[in-house]
Amino acid sequence: MSFISLQDIHKTYDAGYQALRGVDLDIAKGEFVAMMGPSGSGKSTMANILGCLDSPSSGKYFFNGVEVSALNRTQRAYLRRFYIGFIFQGFNLLSRTSALENVELPLLYRGVEKSEREKIAMDALAKVGLESFATHSSNELSGGQQQRVAIARAIASSPSFLIADEPTGNLDSKRSVEIMELLCELNRDFGITILMVTHESEMAAYATREIFFLDGRIQSDSAKNSEQSTKTTQTDSTKSTKATNTAESIKSAESTPSKTKPKTESKMQIKTHSTTKSNEDFAIESSADFLLKSSPKSKKADK
Repeated sequence: MSFISLQDIHKTYDAGYQALRGVDLDIAKGEFVAMMGPSGSGKSTMANILGCLDSPSSGKYFFNGVEVSALNRTQRAYLRRFYIGFIFQGFNLLSRTSALENVELPLLYRGVEKSEREKIAMDALAKVGLESFATHSSNELSGGQQQRVAIARAIASSPSFLIADEPTGNLDSKRSVEIMELLCELNRDFGITILMVTHESEMAAYATREIFFLDGRIQSDSAKNSEQSTKTTQTDSTKSTKATNTAESIKSAESTPSKTKPKTESKMQIKTHSTTKSNEDFAIESSADFLLKSSPKSKKADK
């Protein structure tokens, strides 16, 4: 079973414009995929759907066995918050806030205690080589350093899937190479599955697989490292039973909405995540599983 699977995905906007026209795509756990194509080809729309920022008009999207296209808005938010990291072309850092505080921000939203939050954020900064710049505000950092902070912020929550939208678009060639080498390291050493949207073939060359979009369809799909793809697919298959159970449990979660308070849910999620150091141990149990697990306790608390 693929880590990510798209089946006949279509996206049509209100004006009748078809951004995606029947896309089928499978991504194995641990792959580094570069998504390319001219403006208007559908690659950004595809990335938004994969990141749960948008929904397809038709078709099915599975995230490790969970049918994302069947989740409600709250469950999609859970999936996005706890399992997907984002890196943006424009960095999206708070300008008068320190690097450490910028990295802490998503952890703050989860309700992580200050001491644990600082430790996790410092560890993330260390991974990108910026621990000595923790107290510098973002406007005191170079473009390359700001993007490193943005990457640290994305990986602080130990995502299993990282979406990088033109991560080198605002950087010079030297800084671009540094960022790409860092992404390769995160993919290789921590097993994070990465999807990178880019216009630059030089940057796409760092990925293990290149997908080219044109007119809302995949025009070409080429893997560069078949040995790695085979290995990740085999690893993925060992989790198929758990993923199937997760997919089945989602139906119950749909019919019985959770009343758990956001802060309580965040603490449950963080407790699970903070006890694991390696992303390899960080297998998704899906937002639905957490909803189901927290449901009895939540209902009791509400009474």
